Amino acid sequence: MAFLKSKQEKNTESEKQEKKVVKAKSIGIDLGTANLLVYVEGEGVVINEPSVIAFDYETNEVIAVGQMAADMVGKGHQGIRIVSPLTQGVISDMEATKKMIEISLHKSENLSLNLSESTLLLCCPSEVTQLERDSFKDLGNRLKVKDIFIEQEVKAGAIGSGLDIFSSNGSMIIDIGGGSTDIGVLSLGDIVVSESNRVAGNYFDSEIMNYMQYTHGLLIGKRTAERVKMEIGSLREVIETPRLTHVNGRDVMTGLPKKITIDETEIRDVLTKPFESISNLILKVLQNTPAELSADIIVNGIVVSGGGALIDGIDEFFHNRIGMDFYISKRPLTAVVEGTKLLLKNRGSYFVKPVE
Repeated sequence: MAFLKSKQEKNTESEKQEKKVVKAKSIGIDLGTANLLVYVEGEGVVINEPSVIAFDYETNEVIAVGQMAADMVGKGHQGIRIVSPLTQGVISDMEATKKMIEISLHKSENLSLNLSESTLLLCCPSEVTQLERDSFKDLGNRLKVKDIFIEQEVKAGAIGSGLDIFSSNGSMIIDIGGGSTDIGVLSLGDIVVSESNRVAGNYFDSEIMNYMQYTHGLLIGKRTAERVKMEIGSLREVIETPRLTHVNGRDVMTGLPKKITIDETEIRDVLTKPFESISNLILKVLQNTPAELSADIIVNGIVVSGGGALIDGIDEFFHNRIGMDFYISKRPLTAVVEGTKLLLKNRGSYFVKPVE
């Protein structure tokens, strides 16, 4: 028995040592305004959590990261500072972003990475300025990563959605994220035409908040607006039996808590205007697309990814306005980070170039 016990103890110690082994791996990060997603070579997607971090106001120590920090939004007190370190797809708080990624990567007990020796691929919106692009490079340097790549989200999202962007056959994708909507036409491994704007998930939430305040006299927070969008968000022109949901908030007139019920048609009317703006952006991209690639897109259709792709009736809405076929990505929420897997395999090639 003593022999068995000592053998088990040795096995336990060896297992612990295996966990402590620090490895250099390829890491792909979709640094979104709403969510942080991380792919690690050999492990798959290891992190998929809200891009939120909470600090102690006095000591500046990290209190919570990810979902735990997101649950604090709108419910904190003066001793807690809650930060969303990315705004409209770009880094607004560098130090908070660095800490958020570092802590997230060390959450898993079985995941031990040597960041300094690893390869890091960061995804950014299509139309970022050079200064904003440099901030992504600076983030990699602050994480002490030597081998850094920066790729556009539409490129990674197209691969993650199952499109063969390396062929001569043209393909088109619309990525509606939390902070930005990116549209791109791809062929021969790169983007031919692209456009981006800030009308995306957070903008939709703000429009719902404004509608509730000015139409129903109810003040609600961002989390409530997001829940309403997810539960009854729709773009269908004909809704036979509208879905209902309750909304809790503060009455503008009395200042007291108030609960009301709204239906799907109300939220459809709120979302129609911003999605008309996205439709105009799609038309702009199509007008600037070379004729041969336009012919391919007519045959292949257009893929929609990102959290916005989950809004009911979005494919029907775009089809009625653009006159082409639209398809929802098989993995709309994880398409970008899934696409980093293939891009990391092709790193250093003509298709994926390192940051200088």
